Amino acid sequence: MTIARYVICCGTAAGFATLAAMTVSARRAGKHPLQPVNATSHWLHGEKAAAVRRADLAHTAPALITHFASCAFWALPFARWLVSRPPRTPLHMLGEASLLSAFAAAFDYGVVPKRLTPGWELALPGRAVAAIFAAMALGLAAGGLAAQDKYPL
Repeated sequence: MTIARYVICCGTAAGFATLAAMTVSARRAGKHPLQPVNATSHWLHGEKAAAVRRADLAHTAPALITHFASCAFWALPFARWLVSRPPRTPLHMLGEASLLSAFAAAFDYGVVPKRLTPGWELALPGRAVAAIFAAMALGLAAGGLAAQDKYPL
């Protein structure tokens, strides 16, 4: 099992799971589905990026690139952890992914400068941001299970 395989599987699954959670959370909050996505480009455009309600090259493209790069960034330590241990059951994988996702949330919103946060809080309430990190855990776990050679019971 290679780290690259885990990073690709976990990062991609986490990226799509969190995008889905963003769009659903936006709808529930009465926002346009692209607002939290575009908000990720706030490092480039400032807080006004969260108000953009359409797909465009200026906001959506850098937001998606940043988002998937961030998911790959968090998938790397998860991958290093996974390759150093035997295959996991789905429950163990989800537990470990949840720990990493909680750490990522604490780091992203407690350590990094505000300009480098995911920016979701600019478009969504706190409970929605928490739901996005929960989706990240589900994506990391799904990717980790997909990357394993076998699925222990």
